[in-house]
Amino acid sequence: MAMNRIQFQKGLSLSEFMHNYGTEPQCQAALEKARWPQGFICPDCRNPSHCVVWHGRVKTFQCNRCRRQVTLTAGTIFHSSKLPLTTWFQAIYFLTQGKNSTSTLELMRLLGVSYRTAWRLKHKLMQTMSEREESTVLAQRVEIDDAYLGGERTGGKVGRGSENKIPFIAAVETNEEGHPLRVLFSPVKTFSRSEVEAWAKRFLHPTATVISDGLGCFRGVTDAGCTHQPEVVGVGRKSTEMGCFHWINTILGNLKTSIDGTYHGFKFEKYAYRYLAEVQYRFNRRFDLRSILPRLIYAAVSIGKRPEPCLRATG
Repeated sequence: MAMNRIQFQKGLSLSEFMHNYGTEPQCQAALEKARWPQGFICPDCRNPSHCVVWHGRVKTFQCNRCRRQVTLTAGTIFHSSKLPLTTWFQAIYFLTQGKNSTSTLELMRLLGVSYRTAWRLKHKLMQTMSEREESTVLAQRVEIDDAYLGGERTGGKVGRGSENKIPFIAAVETNEEGHPLRVLFSPVKTFSRSEVEAWAKRFLHPTATVISDGLGCFRGVTDAGCTHQPEVVGVGRKSTEMGCFHWINTILGNLKTSIDGTYHGFKFEKYAYRYLAEVQYRFNRRFDLRSILPRLIYAAVSIGKRPEPCLRATG
């Protein structure tokens, strides 16, 4: 069997990471390049002419025209953070380079910070991943399935009626050779035709051909203009034994392993979309592991600040 070049790519080693981002000046330089690739531009008047002033050890850019002052981290997810950038970059490294997820508790130990600080770091980075994935659109052959995240609470219902299970649509796009390209994990309120139609209009291109297990709600993809090929699953015909569902079953299995093997539990109803987005983000960028870290840094300085109250209020 030929070697899977995606699985066996080198990625960014820990020694390389420390060589490139091991000091505060290196991280500052990388952040400045990600935020202003062509050099500083004033966010108010768009003037590139500026000078640098220092407030203690804080590097500040001052526009020569309007005198607006901007620090390197202002208006980014690093906004007002008291942590050194080296700690932030280490968190980004751990969350992007592993195949499985990294829990808040593990991140706390790896970074040597408090649990609350680790939670804030992780959720800001997961929120960044989530917002970058909002533009993902699948356009080719798409395997789709209904799935649930979470499990029963003690004394609660089991199965689809469980109060602690969050429904989500799982989809994987494959190319003409049958190889997986991108995935989508989208929490939904319920599995209804209208809900699937709304999801398809947002995340599927009309050229997509959707293969489902025949669940009635998936007819909603045709209402969105996509082609639908239902493969009815029932007694004597398990989806795990059907080649047309190979990749969606594999992806869901890997997702379950990643989440169940990492987290003892979290507020599924409130934060499920972030944990799903974290897995989705890494999978969709797996073709070039070395680029995931600088790409997330770029995203982190592009989406704006995300303070903790906002993170905890989002549901």
